[in-house]
This record gives sequence, structure tokens and C-alpha cells, in this order.
Amino acid sequence: MLRCEAVGKRYGRGGWVLRDVDLNVAAGDVLAVIGGNGSGKSTLLRILAGLTRPTAGSVSGRPACIGYVPDRFTAPERLSAASYLTHMGRVRGLSTATARARAHRLTDRLALVGGADASLRTLSKGNAQKVALAQALLVDPDLLVLDEPWSGLDASAHGVLGELVEEVAARGGAVVFTDHREAIAGAHATGSYVIAAGRVTSSDHQDMVHSTTLGDLTLDLTARPGGPSPDDVRWDTVPGVVAVSRRDDALALRVAREHSDAVLMLALRHRWSVDGVSPAEGGPRRPPDPAGPDLRPGRPRAAGTQPPHLPTDRTERTPNRPERTTT
Repeated sequence: MLRCEAVGKRYGRGGWVLRDVDLNVAAGDVLAVIGGNGSGKSTLLRILAGLTRPTAGSVSGRPACIGYVPDRFTAPERLSAASYLTHMGRVRGLSTATARARAHRLTDRLALVGGADASLRTLSKGNAQKVALAQALLVDPDLLVLDEPWSGLDASAHGVLGELVEEVAARGGAVVFTDHREAIAGAHATGSYVIAAGRVTSSDHQDMVHSTTLGDLTLDLTARPGGPSPDDVRWDTVPGVVAVSRRDDALALRVAREHSDAVLMLALRHRWSVDGVSPAEGGPRRPPDPAGPDLRPGRPRAAGTQPPHLPTDRTERTPNRPERTTT
């Protein structure tokens, strides 16, 4: 078990970024750390991954094999994704053939635009994030540490990331991720913590899960009424959307209770074809396959709030969050 005891962190003579953090991470855990920009989330993850030493307190039980995805991913631009991932696999003890095969498998699964041979210098923020995820998963990690991993991902990878997190936990690994949205924690985590003013406190995860498992909304991607398509939306910036899954010609959204009406209004406002609305079943996990039996057409609840802002440019940044660049 990874254990943080009375961990504190400050840089130089500056103020304390973290204070008296007590945190246990056991095999099979999927833990979310929720907090705003500048709250210390990234610092805590770097300490867990062994990249930063705490100023006070101690960390024990850190496993040998750790996969880490930072909030800003940089890699040599002159390499292709496959070359970079193969090199990283060899650094981690894999043979060239095994590393290359795993690189292609992961980039295919994450639907990297341009495929494994795409040059890193050509990748958008979201596709660079896919390469970062792939390098963290080349060797099955005992601990997977993810800094806002859903930010910037397109619909095809949003649901896949949820699957990958579940698979790591099912193999007996542990996952710790950060996000600024409680709904994401409710959809993917087995336990949640809130970080504020440098202190980490346990959250009432059951209440969080209850508030984020209302329903699934399925959109038909074959209908093109003009204007933006559901595929053009940065769903990670739309309040209430906790998971996205693309299957063939349908897009399945898992939507938090308090935002369900607004997301439905967003779809209707842009004249997207709504194939089905149904209560979420089976707990706070990724959306079911739109072709499956769960997504039965149903009547939505009465519309209430106004539709949220619709970002149509895939490169648009989340407010107050810097865009990732590669150098």
C-alpha cells in the first residue's frame, strides 16, 4: 500500500503548497483528487509518482512500476509517435518488437489521428494526450497517476480512457487521477478527495456517485442538419458530461443529474437527432454501447436551465486552463 503521512510541500521559502496530507492508496483503488487550478493537485501527483520529494512527512510503499501522465506532455517533435513509444518501451525493459507492438495497439485503441506513424510535431493537444497515455501504459503499471487525463480528449478516446482505468484496477493496480469536476470523479472513481488551501480531505463519494448517475443520452451522428456536429464539441468543457463513448454512427453521453436537462437542450438546440434517453444502469462507469439494449428511447425530464456554451473549435481552451504545447 502506498502511504502518505503528514506530507507537506513548499518550494524554497514560499508558502506551503501542501500541508499535513495523509493518504492511502491500495491495490484496486481508483482515487480522484478534485480541486481548482493552483490547488496543489499536480504537486501531490508528482509526490505520489516519486518525481518530487516532500518537504515534510514521508511516503512509503511506492510500487516499482508507475505510469505517469503529466498535465503538460512534451516529447521530441522530430520523432513519430511509434518511434517515441518504442524508445520509451525499451527504456522500461521491453524488447523492440514488444514495445512497437504495444505502441501500435494502444494508439489504435485510442484512435490517434494519423496513426502510430504520425509525427509528434503535427499532433493537437488531444492527440498528444493520447500519446502520453500510451507511454504510461506500455508496461502494466502497479500505480497509474493521471493529471486531468480527460481534458482535451475527443469522444473516441473519452470512453476508452475509462475502460483503461478500469482494466488497470481489475489487474490489481491502483489509479490516482485529478480533475476539477466532481462529476468525473463520480463516474470513474471508487474514492474521492478534495484539495483546497493545501489540505486534502476525504469526500462523501456515495453522495457524489448518486448525483452523477442519472442517465445516458444517445445522439445519432448520421443526421447532418447543418452547423456543428456532436463530433465537433469539446465535451470535456460541457458541464455535467462525465463520460463519452463513440460507437459507429452513435455518440453516447453519460450525464450528471443536475445538468441532464441542459445537455439535452444543447442537443435539441442544434437539431441533433436524439436516439435515446434512459437512466444509467450498472453504476458510475463508462456509457454503454449505443447499439446495446440499455439505451431505450424514453421521455426526457422537463427542460430547465439554458444550454451551456458550445465550443466548436477543437483547439479552444478550457477557461482558466493553459493549452498544452509540445516543444
